[in-house]
Amino acid sequence: MFTGIIEEIGAISKVSQTGEAIVMEIRAEKILQDVHLGDSISINGVCLTVTSFTKGSFTVDIMPETVRATNLKNLQRGSKVNLERAMGAGGRFGGHFVSGHVDGVGSISSKKQLQNAVYYEIEASPELLNYIILKGSVAVDGTSLTVFDVTDKTFTLSLIPHTLTETVLGDKGKGDLVNIECDMLSKYVEHFLTGRGNSREAKSQSGLSAAFLKDNGYM
Repeated sequence: MFTGIIEEIGAISKVSQTGEAIVMEIRAEKILQDVHLGDSISINGVCLTVTSFTKGSFTVDIMPETVRATNLKNLQRGSKVNLERAMGAGGRFGGHFVSGHVDGVGSISSKKQLQNAVYYEIEASPELLNYIILKGSVAVDGTSLTVFDVTDKTFTLSLIPHTLTETVLGDKGKGDLVNIECDMLSKYVEHFLTGRGNSREAKSQSGLSAAFLKDNGYM
């Protein structure tokens, strides 16, 4: 589990690919201070497992499903990435619940400066936009952000200077791909109400519905 508060920007030092599977080595400093084999680290919002590490880098395996579903396949040597360690039980919770399980990839359709903020409009599929609401939370490349506008094709984010300098989003522009993880609470609610959530194909409606709740005195 993560919070979406990026701790450090790392850099890819090595990429080895066999078929669709990738082994990636990433240079870092802060997150290596207490690293252990098997630790979970979010890389651009993707939860991956540390398989080896040195004083200045760590290695992860990326399976084909993750390669296909995220923007990690576009990374190469020298690419910068957002890094966050799994949240500690005793720390402050500064963002929102982020699982590190990316729902899909979006594309930045526009980037505009407005005084001290930069507005990013991101094009996403209808399936992703279904879970994105005005003033709700969304993780973009692992960064916890607030949604400022939603249309039938896009959603808009406003980034402050700190976020622009402390995450890889500041270097991204029109046409760049970003990993999107929707708020997990909205996904759970839909699953409980409709039964859609355990497969890639829609299922028949479950017994729990607005009508059921009303008929049984819950509404």
